[in-house]
Amino acid sequence: MSSRRPAWVEAPNPVVTTAKGVVIGLILLIMIYPLAYVILNSFASPEATTTAGLIPSEWSFSAYSTIFKGGIVQRSLIVSILVTLVGTALSLAVTATLAYALTKTRQVPGMRLALYLVLLTMLFSAGIIPNYLVVKAFGLLDSYWSLIIPVLASAFNVVVMRNFFMQLPRELFEAARMDGAGELHIFIKIVLPLSKAVLAVIGLFYAVSYWNSFFNAMLYLNDSSKWPIQLVLNSYVLQGSAMSSMNNTDMYNLPSSQSVQMAVVVMATVPILIVYPFLQKYFTKGVLTGAIKG
Repeated sequence: MSSRRPAWVEAPNPVVTTAKGVVIGLILLIMIYPLAYVILNSFASPEATTTAGLIPSEWSFSAYSTIFKGGIVQRSLIVSILVTLVGTALSLAVTATLAYALTKTRQVPGMRLALYLVLLTMLFSAGIIPNYLVVKAFGLLDSYWSLIIPVLASAFNVVVMRNFFMQLPRELFEAARMDGAGELHIFIKIVLPLSKAVLAVIGLFYAVSYWNSFFNAMLYLNDSSKWPIQLVLNSYVLQGSAMSSMNNTDMYNLPSSQSVQMAVVVMATVPILIVYPFLQKYFTKGVLTGAIKG
């Protein structure tokens, strides 16, 4: 078998290839250096943070031990984890059931109108004040549900999952119906097991959104003891607020140390970075397959 390059394929230019490698290397350096700086200096001692470069001159776990002794950082991490887990599970359930229902636009009257209404939300939004008034009317202020219910389903994710469902073999559904299976049985036993890729990708999208929940928490949560990690990160690291002033209860007062601030940044960032590599293999199959067919 010949391994010669086809005539229409141009030979790679060494200069262009080298230039691409240099550009990609610079981009990686620009992206990785700040993250590496924050992670490494979160292990620096309080005395070494004032003069620390990329690698601290003196290592210490005091910043993390201070955080995990208790207080608002530890509580906010628990809040963020619970909101992310519960919100992601509920969002996946709502998105999957809605997406499967919207595949019945030809069989169920009015379903096409429902699809258009879902698409309409991608173009127009109610705005901050109407959303706040709705959340207040339902009594969700100062409740963890205010971080979940208003963003329970994303129209984009619904459309992607619907398109994925539309590409599943129709023969499987017809065979199941001939055997007496109902729509709920088909959805649970056939559709969901065949859709693990898109479920993993959409689940990661929702998890990242819930974990990074900041603006909704700032609007709807007045009790600082219920703040998620991102809101604590903003108040403590960016605004320089003391931890004791961020809570009405007697919380552990974290020292205003740069290493502690970086440790808080690491705790707010690393969990999502750890989860992402395990789901990366589903991205091409899940998102691209669901986004190709309309």
